[in-house]
Amino acid sequence: MARVGIGRLRARLVATGMVLACALAAGCSEGDPVNTERGGAGAQVKTIGLMVQDLSNPFFQSMANGVKSGAEKIGATVNVQDGRQDLGAQNEQIDAFIQQQIDVLLINAVDSDGIGPAVERAKAAGIKVVAIDVAARGAEAQVTLDNTAAGNLACTYLADQIGGAGDILLINGTPISSVQDRVTGCKQALQNYPQIKIVSEQNGDNGRAKALTIATDMLTANPTVKGVFGINDPTALGATLAAQQAGINGLVIVGVDASPEAVAELQKPESMFKATAAQDPNTQGGIALEMAQKLFAGEALEQQSVLVPTEMITRENLAQYKGWQ
Repeated sequence: MARVGIGRLRARLVATGMVLACALAAGCSEGDPVNTERGGAGAQVKTIGLMVQDLSNPFFQSMANGVKSGAEKIGATVNVQDGRQDLGAQNEQIDAFIQQQIDVLLINAVDSDGIGPAVERAKAAGIKVVAIDVAARGAEAQVTLDNTAAGNLACTYLADQIGGAGDILLINGTPISSVQDRVTGCKQALQNYPQIKIVSEQNGDNGRAKALTIATDMLTANPTVKGVFGINDPTALGATLAAQQAGINGLVIVGVDASPEAVAELQKPESMFKATAAQDPNTQGGIALEMAQKLFAGEALEQQSVLVPTEMITRENLAQYKGWQ
């Protein structure tokens, strides 16, 4: 009896805390109750919150399509929020989702560690949280590309294409697990090529415009490099444009994503953009929702972390690549 009483008291305290927290968010009021006891054996998800880093990126549009397709099959609604690469915005969005009392939250965090406190608030409010594409501290499960393998494959391809020797550039990105894992995989691959040296490494914001500026400066300072690894396609394509504008030829530039823009660039025989490690954001979205549904229904997951495999897309196999959905 004592344990039951403590559990109820804890639930009331959590609910009270959520009300006070939500009172600070737009659209919340002090009298809005937060139900922290949703889901359970056989429960069906009805409301889904999906948070992505940047909806202007086709990658996240494809991810949203995967979630929406899965939601239609179970009769659920999806509220998609654009994080705008802003941790503060994602914090506010989570507080709004708490007040809306959604059932599950699928989160593509702009900062894997920094989003942790907001994830804990969502969980305390009875929301099941699944990280998608990148890790999010505190999430109950996650589905991601095998990003270490992606970085390894991309840089192995790059190394082979430049003959196993020479200087290269590495354009890094924001502090999220997917980016960090790709860089780790790249550097692991380059350990097999002692005559290749990363002569410059700088952080971008995962976008093309920033990569264009960074790559322009890096190429000016290192005009004899043979290749560039960008942590995603927008970054690699920005570097490609920088090289073109600088009048540089003969570079080998690789990325990660196999996005529609990357496919279009690979279709240009003269382009220095040579290859990209494929992602499948649509599939990631569908798997994340399936995991969230199981958690909401009180079912045990076979695995808490799912890795989606990758492959290199080059001009040689481009015709067989189906692309994003």
